[in-house]
Amino acid sequence: MGSFIGHVLPGTLFFLVGAWHVWSSVARYVSDPKSFHVRVWSPVPGFDGRLKYLELYLIVIGGFIDLCVELLIATHFTFFVHGVLDPSHMNNFEHSGMLLMFFIFGVITLLSEKTSFLPLPQGVSCLIAATAFCVEYLLFYFHSTTHKGLEGYYHVILVLLIALCISSSVAGALFPTSFPVDLCNGIGITLQGLWFYQTAFTLYGPMMPTGCRLKGDDIVCHSMDYQVRGELLANFQLFMLVFGVLVAVVVSYVFSVSRFGHSHCVSLHAADG
Repeated sequence: MGSFIGHVLPGTLFFLVGAWHVWSSVARYVSDPKSFHVRVWSPVPGFDGRLKYLELYLIVIGGFIDLCVELLIATHFTFFVHGVLDPSHMNNFEHSGMLLMFFIFGVITLLSEKTSFLPLPQGVSCLIAATAFCVEYLLFYFHSTTHKGLEGYYHVILVLLIALCISSSVAGALFPTSFPVDLCNGIGITLQGLWFYQTAFTLYGPMMPTGCRLKGDDIVCHSMDYQVRGELLANFQLFMLVFGVLVAVVVSYVFSVSRFGHSHCVSLHAADG
């Protein structure tokens, strides 16, 4: 994923799934707080059920396309050199393993929901999702130790966001009726997608910090002062993304309450006021 498109593709997938998860979590809670349950995926209502599994199909198809980009296109179908894995494409092989986990998660969840071959409770599905995030965490954790400087710093922030996804997914299995846990999971996935975008535009696009540049496959800064400035800029970018997502969550909550809020939820807010 050491390219602009390599960050934008997974970023789009995470952002779409995360944003839908946030909205669905808020809408389900305000509609009926007493019967709320954590969901590892959220069905699309209406349309006579034709789009019910849209999120799962997005994960499966999007993950498969990204997997093909990393494993086939990026490697130019060159997997082995002199009988061993091509060392120049080891990153692509690692990324393919991570994407394969999310693809497997989507397929397993689809089989569980649409067939009787693999009936799984939501708690187990949450743990499967946590496993996929754990694989992603390990990948980018070791990336952050091998990629030094500004690029490594962006990976460290990404690792923290992935850790939020892991903890909220596990918490979803332990606390299956918790609205904050379900909402936190959607926020974490959304922020992860946005951070992929931020990394693409900063390190491989027009937002490269002053004094730093892309040299070959590495991000190099002219001095430590420029690198520190870039890291401070990354902190500010993360703050703005978190702030923006939280504002969007509040707006969606207020809109949901006014649109189809449950009487218990509306009366609770009236009592607080």
